[in-house]
Amino acid sequence: MSPELRIGAAGFGLIAVCYGFARFAFGMFLPQIDADLGLGPSLSGVISGGSFLGYCGAILVAAWATERLGARGVAMAAAAVAAVGMAGVALAPSPLWLAAAVMLAGSSTGLASPPMAAAVAAAVRPALQDATNAAISAGTSAGVALSGPIALALAGQWRLAFGVFAAVAALLFVATARALPAGPARAGEGGLPPLSGAAQRLIGASFMMGAASTSLWSFGGQLATMRLGWDGAGLLWSSIGVGGIAGACAGALVARLGLNGAHRICLALLAASVFVVGAGPAHPALAAAGGALFGAAYVTLTGIYLIWGVRAVAGRPATGLMIGFLSIALGQTAGAPLFGVLLDQMGTAAAVKVFAGLALLPGAFSAERAMRVAWHQR
Repeated sequence: MSPELRIGAAGFGLIAVCYGFARFAFGMFLPQIDADLGLGPSLSGVISGGSFLGYCGAILVAAWATERLGARGVAMAAAAVAAVGMAGVALAPSPLWLAAAVMLAGSSTGLASPPMAAAVAAAVRPALQDATNAAISAGTSAGVALSGPIALALAGQWRLAFGVFAAVAALLFVATARALPAGPARAGEGGLPPLSGAAQRLIGASFMMGAASTSLWSFGGQLATMRLGWDGAGLLWSSIGVGGIAGACAGALVARLGLNGAHRICLALLAASVFVVGAGPAHPALAAAGGALFGAAYVTLTGIYLIWGVRAVAGRPATGLMIGFLSIALGQTAGAPLFGVLLDQMGTAAAVKVFAGLALLPGAFSAERAMRVAWHQR
């Protein structure tokens, strides 16, 4: 098997498990978890934000460790942490235990992304790197798409579902050990690079996009259940995952429209999807369409930020990815509690409209200079 296929397949599976199961499935099961443990909207937002906070710390460690230890060990650690964290969620007897397990499971995503970017940079031909990175990033959609049918099949039994997810993560531990290259991707590097204008604009854009996305990632299951019942939550999650498959085309979209054009179109679609799911007419077809639109926009945006970061920090793929993805997670850490408070104090319609508007703001940050720098360096 070629390096592109071997690394791409392993990375796709690892991202599917860590993002789709360990990080984002909590939002789908939140209504059942809330009913069993009595969380309430504000505490639910804090716990969900804790998942993103765990990601923030983990991605800093992963970028440092990948540049020194290599991709394989860090990717294996991601799978192991996902398995342990999700097992903890399945066994959680109290909100405090749940919060710790959700944070641990969420941190697996921070460990997963940098080693995959480094593995691609080290072993994949330059002409195929953008496409391979975008395809790996789209693994999120596969995990989300699978979690929906699993949830419906298990009739919302969230403890059993997270036990199944933990077992799948254990299998990915073995798969990454076999597929990824060993040894440091690049020797002698460390610390954060100087933050150029391109990197600073990336931070601002990805932070606000991450904050806006929590309206559905953290509370989408709750919104769909309130409007359509539990089946609506499963339908929404499956639609998000199916739509997110389009994120595999992020590299081709950037090549055709440029970073700026692709970025702004996807932000408009993200805003529209948040509004349709949370404030549009309560109809299953609209929930499915909104979910698919959200999945496509979000996963494509993460691919865009990945490409933007790798180009903005030339020669340091793990660090370039870390800057953009850390900023997304910091935005999500802030956005989830804020949406929970707005939901509590202002009601559903107002909270959704505020966050739909927030989704448009990252378009004010231009990525054009990042592209010019990248092409000049090539």
